[in-house]
Amino acid sequence: MRFKKNTNCSPLLILLKLQLLLILYSADLAASSTCPTKCGKIKIPYPFGIGNDCYLDKSYEVECRNTNTSRKLAPFLPAIGKEVVSITLPNEEHYFSSVSYGFVSSEAYGLVRVKNPITSTGCFSDGKKSTEPVLDLTGSPFFSDGLNSLIAAGCNAKVSLTHIKPSMMGCELNCNTRRDSHLNNIPFFNKTGCSTHIFSYDNSEACEDNKPGDTECDGNGCCKANLGAEPRQIIGIRIESNDGNSTTRQHCRVAFLTDEVYTLSNATKPEELFAKGYATLSLGWIIQTKNSSFLNSLACKMGKDNDNTTYSAEPETTCRCGKSTASEITYASCECKKGYLGNPYVPKGCEDIDECKRTFSVCGKGEKCENTIGGYQCVADKTKAILIGVGAGFGVLVLVGGVWGLRKFLIKRRMTKRKKKFFKRNGGLLLQQELNTRHGNVEKTRIFSSKELGKATENFSENRVLGHGGQGTVYKGMLLDGRTVAVKKSKVIDEDKLQEFINEVVILSQINHRHVVKLLGCCLETEVPMLVYEFILNGNLYQHLHEESDDYTMRWGMRLRIAVDIAGALSYLHSSASSPIYHRDIKSSNILLDEKYRAKVADFGTSRSITIDQTHWTTVVSGTVGYLDPEYYRSSQYTDKSDVYSFGVVLAELVTRDKPVIITQNTKEIRSLAEHFRDAMKEKRFFEIMDARIRDDCKPEQVMAVAKLAMKCLSSKGKNRPNMRQVYTELERICTSPEDSQVQIQIDDDVDEEEEEEEEEEVMKTIINRSHSWSFGVTAPIVASTSSSDVEPLFPRLRTFG
Repeated sequence: MRFKKNTNCSPLLILLKLQLLLILYSADLAASSTCPTKCGKIKIPYPFGIGNDCYLDKSYEVECRNTNTSRKLAPFLPAIGKEVVSITLPNEEHYFSSVSYGFVSSEAYGLVRVKNPITSTGCFSDGKKSTEPVLDLTGSPFFSDGLNSLIAAGCNAKVSLTHIKPSMMGCELNCNTRRDSHLNNIPFFNKTGCSTHIFSYDNSEACEDNKPGDTECDGNGCCKANLGAEPRQIIGIRIESNDGNSTTRQHCRVAFLTDEVYTLSNATKPEELFAKGYATLSLGWIIQTKNSSFLNSLACKMGKDNDNTTYSAEPETTCRCGKSTASEITYASCECKKGYLGNPYVPKGCEDIDECKRTFSVCGKGEKCENTIGGYQCVADKTKAILIGVGAGFGVLVLVGGVWGLRKFLIKRRMTKRKKKFFKRNGGLLLQQELNTRHGNVEKTRIFSSKELGKATENFSENRVLGHGGQGTVYKGMLLDGRTVAVKKSKVIDEDKLQEFINEVVILSQINHRHVVKLLGCCLETEVPMLVYEFILNGNLYQHLHEESDDYTMRWGMRLRIAVDIAGALSYLHSSASSPIYHRDIKSSNILLDEKYRAKVADFGTSRSITIDQTHWTTVVSGTVGYLDPEYYRSSQYTDKSDVYSFGVVLAELVTRDKPVIITQNTKEIRSLAEHFRDAMKEKRFFEIMDARIRDDCKPEQVMAVAKLAMKCLSSKGKNRPNMRQVYTELERICTSPEDSQVQIQIDDDVDEEEEEEEEEEVMKTIINRSHSWSFGVTAPIVASTSSSDVEPLFPRLRTFG
C-alpha cells in the first residue's frame, strides 16, 4: 500500500496512516501464521502446505481447488501436475541409515498417492491416436519404486516400460488361453485391493476377503510386471499390437502404473478402466532443499553424509534423519523413533505412543503392559498379590481402627475426669456457690471450654500475647461469633493464687459500670484457670504516658477526662455497690483505654469485697511499689483511703508524666513519685515538675487544682485524705468549671503532718529497698462494653411490705 506524498499533511494524518499500515501488516502476519491442515477430507502435513509460508519449498506447495468431475475440493501438486489422494509421513517403525543415488534408500521415506493418467490404444471410437503419457519427476523430490507395478488389460499386445535403463520391462497380453486351466495353479492373495506393503492411507477403502477366482493377472486378459526396488523419476509406457497386419479395427488396450492390486476379476475389461481415466500411483518423497538450516532446526539425530550410521536410542531426541548432499542440494528423510508417532518435520512433532492401548496384546499371558517414554515394558500381573494385600490391609485397618477407637474412648474418659478434677480444684464448686449467693448474677458469667479458648488463641501462641499481669498472662483471642477477647491465663495454681482467681471472678460478676472492665466468662477445666474479658485496642495508661513519647492523645484535656473516669469507677466501687469493693492495686498499668480513650479499671485479682459496716480489711501486705499506701504498709489494714492514695499517685503521673519510682537528677537517689511530688509542691516548684507537653494546651490554674487534689490524696494519714466520692465530685467540678479551680475539699482533722511525713519517707525508702518482694508488671489490655449510663446497681434492693 502506497501513500502519495503531500507536503501539506498534518502530523496527525501521517500518524493515522502509519497506524493503518501496522494494522494491515499485523493482519497479514496473522493470516500467514494460520495454515490450513486439510483440503477437503485429506490431511496436508508439513513440509507440504497450502498458501504462502506454509510449505518448505515450491516442490511441496499444495493447491486446494475443485476437480473437473466431482466439483469437490481436492489437493493438487503443481510441481508435478497431479491430483493428490493422500499424503503419508515416513514410517516410524523402520530403522534406516543408508543413503544412495542421491536419495535415501530406505522404506522410511514418505508417500504421496496421486492420480496418474492411463496409457491406451484402440479405445477411441472416433479414431483418435493412442495416448502414451510419460511420468517425468526429474528435479522434484518425488520418485517411484517397487511399491508400484505395471498393469495392462486387453488382448494380443506387448506392453513395455520406456525410459528405463539398462533393461526393458513389460508383459504380454493374449486371449487365446482358457482361464480355467490355470485357476488352480495360481496362489490366492490374503487380501484383495491391499498392497504387499501396508500403508495407512486416509482415503483407502477397507480390504475385503478374497473370493475364489481373484487370482493374479497371468497374461490372459491382463498382465502384470513389477518395477523393482530401484527409485525412478522417468517412466513411460508403450503398447504394441500383436494382431499382425490385420486391417480390422484394433481392440481397446490399456496399461498403467498403480500401487493397487488388480486380479482377473477386476482387470480384464479395458473399456471400464479407460473410462475411469486414471490409476492411483504411490510416489515416495524426501526432503530436497538448499535450506540446510531447516534440518538443523529439527531436534533430530542426524546421520552423516553418505555413510552407514547406527543410531543408539537417545532420550533427548524423538526422531532421526538420514541425509545426503549433492551439488549444494541436501536430500534427507526423517522419521520418528520407535515408540513415537507424529510429524518429524515440525518441532516436537513426534509424540510417545501408548503401546498398551493397542487392540492386540503386546505382552504375554500373566503379564501387564506399562507404557514408558519411547516404549513399554511387560511386568508380572500383581492383581492376585494386590487382592491378598488389600484383604490383609483391610483386616489390619479394622484392628487398628478398633484399637484407635478404644484408645480414643479411654483418652476421652480420662480427659473428662481431668476436667472434672481441674474444675473442682480450680474452685468451680466454690465459684458456683459464690455466684449463686449473688442474687442471680450467674447468668452474666459464661463458662468457656478449653477447646474453644485454645482455638481462639491459636493454642496460646506467643504471637497472641498481649502482656503479663500480676496474676497471669493475657492473650488476644477471636471467638467463634467474631468477638475479639482478652484471655487471662493464671501463672500459678497454688491455693493462695487460686483464691485470688475466684475472688476476681466473683467481684467482676457483681460490677456493671462503663469504666470497669467487663468479664465475659471463665474456664475452669484446665490445669491453669482462665478469665475471658472484652478486648480494646488502645492499651493502658502506663504505655501512653511513659512509653509512647510522641502520643498526641495525652493532652491535658484527655488526661483530665481519664482522671474523672477512674475516680467515677472507684467511687462506684467504694460507695455505690451493695457491698463496698476495695481494688487494692490501683496503678496506671491497670487503667485501660478504649477506642475513644475512655478509662476502664482492670485487674481485680487482689480486690476485696467487705460488708457495709466494715471499715477496713486486715490482710498480708501486697501491692505495687510506688502506689502502696504507707499507712497500709505499717498497719496491714487496707481501707478505702488506701485506694485513694494509689489514685493520688496516678494523678501525679498524669500531671508530671513521671514513673511511680524515679531517680533524682541531682542526687541520683531512688525516690517514690509521691514523695518527690509533695516536696515540689511544698517548695513551690510545681511548674518545674509539670509535664512540658501539657503546658501549651492547658489552663495552669486547672492543672494546679488537680495537683492540689493529688496532694490531698497523698496525705500520710488516711483520715486526712478525701474519699473517692469527694475526689470524683471535685474532679468533675474542675473539669466543668475551669475558671473556679480552687480545691473545695476540707478535712476536719487538719493537723501538722511534718513529723508524720518524715516517718512516711522512711516507710517509702523501706518499701523501695524491699521492692523485690512486691508485684511488678503491666496488665494487658482488657475492655468493658459501653453502657448507656455510668452506674447501674449491682444487685436489686429487696423491698419489704408492711
